[in-house]
Amino acid sequence: MTTQLLPAIAQGVGLTLYVTGASLLFGGIIGLLLVAAARSPFAIVRGVATFYINVVRVIPPITWLFLIYFGLPQYALRLSTIQAAIIGFSIIASAFMAEIYRSGLLSIPEGQREAAHALGLSTVTTVGHIITPQAFRVALPAIATYGIGLLKDSALASTIGVREITYYAQQSAKQTHQGLLSFIIAGALYIMISLVVALVSRQVDLRLRKKIGVA
Repeated sequence: MTTQLLPAIAQGVGLTLYVTGASLLFGGIIGLLLVAAARSPFAIVRGVATFYINVVRVIPPITWLFLIYFGLPQYALRLSTIQAAIIGFSIIASAFMAEIYRSGLLSIPEGQREAAHALGLSTVTTVGHIITPQAFRVALPAIATYGIGLLKDSALASTIGVREITYYAQQSAKQTHQGLLSFIIAGALYIMISLVVALVSRQVDLRLRKKIGVA
């Protein structure tokens, strides 16, 4: 039975990775804009960014998915299940990634910026070659952890019809009446993917440590 269920449920791995990866990418890009806005010298800009981050983080992911997939059609904006899932998870990811970036930036001593300016380095050079590499290394474990969390949250996309791992597990359970085994297999697939993500992030972290000379 396992040999039949595994291929059926594994069909959803590709779409699970696609939704997770796209959402993390778009969320990461928007998160950069948010953290820049949150550090703006203008109070209004900071206030808007902070309000967005706080509001997005407290609303459950499934609520975002339903608002986008079932709510937007009322305003003549119809999205596919995959589009709705990526937009919803990207919105959520942007707020969490902004906080991760902020923590990474705060970990860098202010003295490094002052030293760079004293050496005559431009702000772009300072941020691009001194601050960002160190901040990214510090933030990488948190990014990987959030990525794994987002992978698990992607299971909620099955509620709007996205054919990812959990969707196929549900279908297999209905067809074979092997609900326990179906979801054990689904859980094992999530664990395997999470382990790969953790290992990759660990290798990237080690490379960055060697590159910037951190033990």
